[in-house]
Amino acid sequence: MRLIDSLRASTRSPLLQVVKTSVAAILSWLACTVILQQPLPFFAAIAALLVVQPSVNQSLSKGIERSVGVIVGVLIAYAAGAAFGHASWVVLAVIVVSLMLAWLLRLSPGSSNQIPISAMLVLAIGTQTHGYALDRVLETVIGAVIGLIVNAAIVPPVLTGPARAALTRVADEVAGSLRGIATALREPQDRASLDALLARARTLRGLRDAAVSAIERAEDSLALNPRGRRHRQLLARDRDFLPVITVFVNTIPGMVRGLHDRYDPSLSADPVVSSIAVELDRVAHDLLLLVPNETTPTGDAHPITAELPALTAPLVIAKPDPQNWIIIGALLEDLRRMRLEIVGGAD
Repeated sequence: MRLIDSLRASTRSPLLQVVKTSVAAILSWLACTVILQQPLPFFAAIAALLVVQPSVNQSLSKGIERSVGVIVGVLIAYAAGAAFGHASWVVLAVIVVSLMLAWLLRLSPGSSNQIPISAMLVLAIGTQTHGYALDRVLETVIGAVIGLIVNAAIVPPVLTGPARAALTRVADEVAGSLRGIATALREPQDRASLDALLARARTLRGLRDAAVSAIERAEDSLALNPRGRRHRQLLARDRDFLPVITVFVNTIPGMVRGLHDRYDPSLSADPVVSSIAVELDRVAHDLLLLVPNETTPTGDAHPITAELPALTAPLVIAKPDPQNWIIIGALLEDLRRMRLEIVGGAD
């Protein structure tokens, strides 16, 4: 069962990507049939299949990888064939030399694998077919170029949507954790509820890392993308919001851990703690209003988030409860830090 699961992806590729890959392979095949008079231009179709990637930038990289690998492999095969012939041991030696050369040059895996494959095919088949090596190089280049053009011309992929969704999910979970802390301060909690609150807080870093990865993939999808101009402005706002949400993601687990370890049912009766709970709810509200969206004005990093933003007036503590003063002090410091991220500017 695990073997079968390892063969399946967690999500399907977009159907449009499948169609574009098919179109690129067919056009590459037809182009080589007409231009090179090749009845079976496999290398062109293979290059097109490999080059159509989730982003135009990746397509360019794959095209270069494939072309470089084929050219270097052909050169190695020609040199080895001219010097030592085409015996079996020469083919095996060329494979080892090709892999070592790729390792010394620190080539990408795509180029590293393509060099020995091309060299082996030239030595094994090229001796029986005149012009085989040159045709393979031309086929590869044509297939790579057509794959790149198709990927860039037919609705080039833009991955800003998944990036925005991942960032919004982090903000929602952060706000949910803040509201959970506020509830725990207002109402007596059992150990299971505190454990659940701590477990939720510990998921925030993973969600934040997933959002960072999604934004990086979105940035890659916009490189060399003719549709990227408007999307770059939106993505820049998401990138600018990352440091803000990161402060919350790093702060909340510590808040919950302190509450979890030092929790006392008497907290809910302390008026200062009740005031902190109110502010935590307001922080959660204000944070969600900071999440960028398509209507957010450019450069508006710290908008007015509510009629009563978080901590507009200082909390006054006349005399802390001796039993709870440590947790109260820690919560106040964390609240101060989060307030600075929301309103911006000096403390």
